[in-house]
Amino acid sequence: MSEQITGISSMATRQVLAELVQDYERLTGQPVVVRSVGGVDAARRVENGDRFDFVVLAADVIDRLETAGHVVSGSRVDVARSGVAIAVAAGAPRPDVGTEAALRETILAARSIGYSTGPSGSHLSHLFERWGIAETIALRVVQAPPGVPVGALVARGEVELGFQQLSELMHLPGIDVIGSLPTEVQIVTVFAAAICTASRQSDAAKAVLSFLASSEARFAKLRHGMEPA
Repeated sequence: MSEQITGISSMATRQVLAELVQDYERLTGQPVVVRSVGGVDAARRVENGDRFDFVVLAADVIDRLETAGHVVSGSRVDVARSGVAIAVAAGAPRPDVGTEAALRETILAARSIGYSTGPSGSHLSHLFERWGIAETIALRVVQAPPGVPVGALVARGEVELGFQQLSELMHLPGIDVIGSLPTEVQIVTVFAAAICTASRQSDAAKAVLSFLASSEARFAKLRHGMEPA
């Protein structure tokens, strides 16, 4: 058996990957460890040639890493799909977020709005621009530092209304998830995996990626607020 396989991912897939690599080790005897950090940091570490066997990030980032030669060409597999959810502090009033118009008014009325440095944060920033409210709410927007869950800011009372991948909000104490972005403004991020060119165990890493994308991994993804890709 090969030595331990190591991966790196963003925080969005931390919980589901932790469960899946445990399942994989139990089935195969192959130890796998995934380090989950902020997505920007994860991509930078792969770009810097840090020795990981595989990486799991938003699909567009994986494609960028492939173009730059940091992951093995053709090794990408799509792992999961994830939408953006909305949270308030546990027990706080639940504002109306059921439609695009209601969500816009709720955001305008919020004391503070939090989002991440990941795909969901970029989407919210563009949405505020499209709605014409970016300047109005600029002083009330809080961007969580890389690797810090937006929900943690909500739980501490630093942010009234928080937005992030459902998978990153649903397990956090001290918050209530009040819904997802309305369909007309929802963004679904595909998270993909690829073999790092720095890997010395590419065949073993390929087997791990096949498992992550397999039907056997379906229910773990659903348990953690994601859907199979």
